[in-house]
Amino acid sequence: MANPNIELIAALRTTATRLKNGAPYAWGNHGACNCGNLLQVITDLSKEEILTYAHSGIGEWTELAEDYCGVTNAPVSLLLKKLQDAGLTPTDIHHLEYLDDRQVLNALPGGFRWLKRNQREDVILYFETFALLLEDQLIESVPLPKMDFEIEEMVI
Repeated sequence: MANPNIELIAALRTTATRLKNGAPYAWGNHGACNCGNLLQVITDLSKEEILTYAHSGIGEWTELAEDYCGVTNAPVSLLLKKLQDAGLTPTDIHHLEYLDDRQVLNALPGGFRWLKRNQREDVILYFETFALLLEDQLIESVPLPKMDFEIEEMVI
């Protein structure tokens, strides 16, 4: 699963908010799909710029992520590097496009259910739930100092 961090959590929430507010969405467009919308937030690139970079590779985000080589200088590798620098793995990128990470789906309000990859409302719900899940993991990872004190009973 993704590396939980404040920047990724914020990017997921911002992307969900942008989609709620009518940001262009088209699952079949590299610049306006699930990963494309997240990349717009992470990189400040437009959907047109992302589309241009993405077309320097072959396939959908899932294939591009699987073929990713961190050594090449191809523009699509820049986009994938940005997603990975944000804390996502190639597997996470696949799950973002298809909305199918079981951990995220199990954490959905109301319990597990399958979501549709090309439905704006499902993408918003998935991104918000993913952000909450990562936030919980981040909070759990913060070490708290042990406190040695006794609580006295309060008499009211």
